[in-house]
Amino acid sequence: MALLTVEGLNKSYPAFSLKDVSFSLEPGYIMGFVGRNGSGKTTTLKAIMNLIHPQSGTITILGQDFRTHELDLKERIGFGLGDVPFYPKRTLAAITAVVARFYTTWDAGLYARLVRQFGLDVTKKVDQLSAGMKVKYSLALAMSHHAQLLILDEPTSGLDPVSRDDLLYMFRSIIESGEASILFSTHITSDLEKCADFITYIRDGSIVASRDKDSFVDAYRLVKGPKSALTPNLRATLIGCRETSLGFTGLALTQDLPPSLPGIIVETPDIESVMVYHEMTTEEPFVYTPISD
Repeated sequence: MALLTVEGLNKSYPAFSLKDVSFSLEPGYIMGFVGRNGSGKTTTLKAIMNLIHPQSGTITILGQDFRTHELDLKERIGFGLGDVPFYPKRTLAAITAVVARFYTTWDAGLYARLVRQFGLDVTKKVDQLSAGMKVKYSLALAMSHHAQLLILDEPTSGLDPVSRDDLLYMFRSIIESGEASILFSTHITSDLEKCADFITYIRDGSIVASRDKDSFVDAYRLVKGPKSALTPNLRATLIGCRETSLGFTGLALTQDLPPSLPGIIVETPDIESVMVYHEMTTEEPFVYTPISD
């Protein structure tokens, strides 16, 4: 049974819409939720948590409809935004005392260990924290009641490389039992290379792909070569293409490429390349002309 199932999620705003967003996450896995800024990542996560109300669609957690069993299911979810949406003049200790009352499974010992591990000073007020420390505090709150499902928005944003690596290692430890799962949004694709099992890619409010990480990248190929090799037929297969005076590099679906491309290098892309070439526009290339004597 899937831990989380999102089906047909739709939400319209004047300048943006979520369009039929669907994906699922099984127990014991980490799913990276990727897309450029404004693509719908945070909107989707808030819709899952019923912080905004979609026009249509269903959210099922542990086989139960989230809207019907929201109070009980939120006991089993750890949710963290990139920032801490609490009173800026309150201390962390004061905020934690309030949050802990909402969870019957709150573990003060686990919270204390996370505070030590993250180097948090609970006597400080929220507005005294750096961006990275706000992220760490939000994570400490999200993880301290033994949630089965962690839903995290940009959890590694603002963290230094060492702290990010420690957090990703912690993520892998959390899912080792096979009972918990993590869904986290990010634009730091190197984090996904290290820890994600599945990738869900959203673009302009629509899901482009949602599959295991290896299948996600294997579905595409980067093709590189001289401009003379960029035939009209090859250009028509490219999702995105970048041209220079020396040649071109483009992204295509693996299934769309012919078995042989003489004079062209074909490579498996990384996650970042898939995103970059999907997001390329068809506008004229930018030309910069400096002032000269």
